[in-house]
Amino acid sequence: MTIAIRAARLDDAAAIAAIYAHHVLHGTATYETIPPSIDATREKIAHITEKGWPYLVACADGMVLGYAYATQFRDRPAYAYACEDSIYVSVDHARRGIGGALLAALLIAATNHGFRQMVAVIGGGEPASVALHAALGFRQVGRLPAMGWKAGRWLDSVYMQIMLGEGAATNPAGG
Repeated sequence: MTIAIRAARLDDAAAIAAIYAHHVLHGTATYETIPPSIDATREKIAHITEKGWPYLVACADGMVLGYAYATQFRDRPAYAYACEDSIYVSVDHARRGIGGALLAALLIAATNHGFRQMVAVIGGGEPASVALHAALGFRQVGRLPAMGWKAGRWLDSVYMQIMLGEGAATNPAGG
């Protein structure tokens, strides 16, 4: 199977919503408990891409197998150069290198956008997500115990971070 990574389009919303719905309903990496609708997913794609932030999908044979995007870490101006990633792969295509390919492409796209730091906020401290991020150079910078209640238990949130481009070595505004 040959995987292609491309920019997400609005017509990818149904596939993306289906991938995410499985993780919402059966996983702990996200603290959402009700899957967003296809319309809400389409609006999210539009919002992210209108900001110029990267939103990518991995496809094979015309089917979306996973997606990843980066959004500004927080909405205050001082966070303009820091982003948070989100990455999900179809349960039917997990552990085939798709997540790694998506995250590697997202790191490049986020750097090209001008982000200098990327943070992963990993719900439930999901071991597969922690391992994926670590394999691509993220380091754990924090753990918030018992931040979410899902699946009948308290879940930690793990924070991981990676420097993008010149990171904090230079003034991103050039001054």
